[in-house]
Amino acid sequence: MSIDARIRELDRRHRSLESELRDAMAHPSSTDSAIQAIKRRKLHIKEEIELLKSRARPAA
Repeated sequence: MSIDARIRELDRRHRSLESELRDAMAHPSSTDSAIQAIKRRKLHIKEEIELLKSRARPAA
């Protein structure tokens, strides 16, 4: 898988988690720990995207 394809896949997963987070926050039955777990997964994906983007940039 190319770096660009990996970034696109991670971006898709990040958007999916954003939707999942909105849903969880809208439901009173969602626990704080479940919401925090979603946020951690989103952050991990965002960090991986940024790392891949920095590797994909040509050296100056």
